[in-house]
Amino acid sequence: MTTSVNTIPGAGNASNAAGAALGSTMNQADFLKLLTTQLQAQDPTNPMDNSQFVSQLAQFSQLASMQDLNTSVNNLSGQITSSLQSSQVLGSVGLVGRHVLVPSANLSYAGSAMNGAVGVTGATANVQVVIKDGTGHVVRTLDLGTQSAGLARFDWDGMDDDGKPLPPGEYGVTAADVGGSALSTYVDGTVSGVGYGGSDVGTYVQVSGVGGVPLSAIAQIN
Repeated sequence: MTTSVNTIPGAGNASNAAGAALGSTMNQADFLKLLTTQLQAQDPTNPMDNSQFVSQLAQFSQLASMQDLNTSVNNLSGQITSSLQSSQVLGSVGLVGRHVLVPSANLSYAGSAMNGAVGVTGATANVQVVIKDGTGHVVRTLDLGTQSAGLARFDWDGMDDDGKPLPPGEYGVTAADVGGSALSTYVDGTVSGVGYGGSDVGTYVQVSGVGGVPLSAIAQIN
């Protein structure tokens, strides 16, 4: 916490030099140093006026109180933040074992049917989902037809466009409307755990086949 301090008239050149060195804003220690310098540099034949000295002490007391208040507020803020973080993590434990839709451009195919959704921003025709293998080759195209705004669900049975089963592995998934505009994709996964990833991530959920996902990114809970 800082405060502005005016140099006391008649305090002498030493006081002016101290004020210039410390700048126009200072902390509690700087304030006390300047006040001491002013007292040492005052002219014995023309001492500081009592009212000015009392005013300086009042400013010092006010600064100390403000700094103490600031410290208390910061400590309280930290405690509240920590408490909220813990409450959010504990409150998310109920998601463990639940299926959620989370943003992802990848499908972790393990041999059983996969499902997900497309984020449609407005009513549009011929929404398509394209699934690619690890080399970027298109293996399956799913036509979802006309869709209204919202989440348009899709299912993939693990087959390619020729009806042949594909091996387990990582596959890419994209979606677009009839005009070629890209649409966001989501995949369904099971929550296996929750945790806190720091101030940048916040509370996250561990989703099977996807990994860690911020709690706020969950689009749907099933």
